[in-house]
Formats: sequence, structure tokens, C-alpha cells
Amino acid sequence: MRRDIFSDEHDMLRDQFRRFVADKVEPKIEGWNRGGTTDRESWAQFGAAGYLGASAPEEYGGAGGDFMFDAVIMEEMAYARAHALMMSLHSDICMPYIATFGNDAQKAKYLPGAIAGTTILAIAMTEPGTGSDLANVQTRAIRDGDHYVVNGAKTFISNGQLADLVIVVVKTDPNVNPPHNGISLLLVDSDTPGFERGRNLEKMGLKGQDTSELFFKDCRVPVENLLGDEGQGFKMLMKKLQQERLSIAVGSMASCRRSFDDTLEYVKERRAFGQPIGSFQNSQFKMAEMATEIELGQALVDKLLVAHVAGDDIVSEVSMAKYWTTDLQKKIAAECLQLHGGYGFMEEYPIAGDYRDAAVQSIYAGTNEIMKVIIAKRLGLG
Repeated sequence: MRRDIFSDEHDMLRDQFRRFVADKVEPKIEGWNRGGTTDRESWAQFGAAGYLGASAPEEYGGAGGDFMFDAVIMEEMAYARAHALMMSLHSDICMPYIATFGNDAQKAKYLPGAIAGTTILAIAMTEPGTGSDLANVQTRAIRDGDHYVVNGAKTFISNGQLADLVIVVVKTDPNVNPPHNGISLLLVDSDTPGFERGRNLEKMGLKGQDTSELFFKDCRVPVENLLGDEGQGFKMLMKKLQQERLSIAVGSMASCRRSFDDTLEYVKERRAFGQPIGSFQNSQFKMAEMATEIELGQALVDKLLVAHVAGDDIVSEVSMAKYWTTDLQKKIAAECLQLHGGYGFMEEYPIAGDYRDAAVQSIYAGTNEIMKVIIAKRLGLG
């Protein structure tokens, strides 16, 4: 079904970017997945081509477009299975914190490099003992003159090995009540003394994404690197999580469509008992059900994209989309793998990777259980 949310300019970007991905990205995916990380040259290529700042301010080198341009890029990267190069994390999750809450000096210092792909961004929320409960992070940043002294540990941090700048969620007032009023955000340069990278963690899926431990040992961060005001970090996080969760839903739907498209081709070609397996009623019913669910999910995501660009508060609806589309991605990957039979279990067929990669979608950016808590609270049930 034709999607009518994109303009001619969006469609032109899609065609252009699709060619770029085929030429510059797809040949590298296998190597990234083997090595567990991407390469800085590729980030610089994306930046030089203008793909890291589609909605970033023009004064810092961005294109100044709307979030629909970012959505196009996210969809094409997910459809190509180029999960390793976390453009969406960099451009659509991290960069908006600086563009929205940074002061003029912070924007001038960091945005041009981020848009050019020479300053790679990460955000450090999760800790070894704290996942979705952001109000209770244990990483401390205690004021000492014109510096904060940061001590603590983060884990599961995407881009952790490559990042030049990390937005770190810290507790600047450990004693305040309620606890979320003590949360602040610090911009920590990777060459800051006391900042250390830990392991590049081995994961079940998303093999090409570097996902790291980070440590802060008496890490002295200048007060001028405080993002926004002290104690306002939790509010800033809540304002930006709408876009983060919508971004995940956008990528999930593109991944669903890729798994489905590959499986549709497979069931048309694979023969058993003298006929294509797509001619069996069970296969037809499964494909029909998945096609329907993908259309339903895409309709919801497209509606939310329009609302988000319009500036609407759609926290409840985005929470619905995040949990529903990521659950759907896991379901679609499992159904498609089953239709591949024994070949689905073989690494030579991409559906095996789709199955593994889908598992984390319902966990990060707030578990799907947390999404349901948010929805229930906004229904007046909590």
C-alpha cells in the first residue's frame, strides 16, 4: 500500500541513500559483524554525504530537515541489515540532546563534528545494577570547584568503543527526594582523564554493534560540560525518549518487512513434495497473516511519525508502538525462520541473523514491560 506521509524530497533522499547504502555500506556489513564494530572511515563518509545531520541545524552543517528525513535513513539502514553502524543512535537520539539543551558554546564545539562524522556520539544511561530505573542511577558527579568528579560504571553502552563524546547520566545530588531531581547530564569527552572503556561485550545478536562497559574513576569533567541545568537531567531524558522509542519502532517495521520479503521469495522458490512450499495452505496462511500485521504496524508508525513531526505529545502512543512493533519483529522473524525450515537455522541465510537481532528490541530503550507501565499510568491506572 502506498505510504502518503513522505514528500517528493523525502522520496528523492530515499533513492539517493539507497544507492549510497548499496555502494558504501552493504559490502562492509559482513566485516563489521565479524569484527564487532564499525570503522571511523565509514562514519566520515556518511557525514561528508550529509546523512548524519538530516534534521540538524543548518548553522552547524546540518540539512535542517524534519524528522521524516531521518525516518527514511533509519528505514533504509534497517532494511539493509546495516545494524552495526548506529546512525540512529548518533543522529536521532544523542545529537538532539545537544541541539535542544546545549548552550551556544556546547553546540558550536560538538555539533559540527557530530554532523561531519568525526565526533561519534554515545549516551550512557544503563548501569550494572540499574536498567530502566533511571532515577536510581549510582554514578556520582560531585561538584569540586569548576569541575565535577565522576565515579561509577555504565554497561551495555552502544558506540562505547568508538565514541568521542558520551552523554552521561549522573547523580549530582545523591540525597535529594524524589531521587529523579538529582539527575543531571554531563558531556564527557573520551580523552578525559579518569574515563576508561571496558570490554566490547559479546552479544547474542547485533554482532557488528560495539556495546561496551564504561568506567569513571575520579573523572574530572568541567562544569561547562553540564548539559542544561543541574538536576534537570531526568526531565530532559523524558522529553527525548519519545523520539528514541519512535525511532526503534521505525527500524523494527523495516526489519519486519525485510524478513518478510526474503521469506516470500524463498517460499516461491523452495520446492517440497514436487511443488513450491508457498503453494501449501499453511505457508499461504502464515504469509497472509504476516503481511496483514506488517501493514497494521506500518500504519501506526506512519501516523505517529506525522504527529511527532507536528510536535504532538504522543508518549502513550509511542510506548504502544515501541512494544507492539518490537514484539511483532520477534514474531515475524520466528515465523519466517520456521518457513525456511532447516535452512533457516543455517548462517548462510540472513533470517538466522534476523531472529537473533530481534531479541533485544523489546529490551533496550525501556523494556516492553516498562512501556506497558507508562501506558497504564497515562490511563490513570497507576
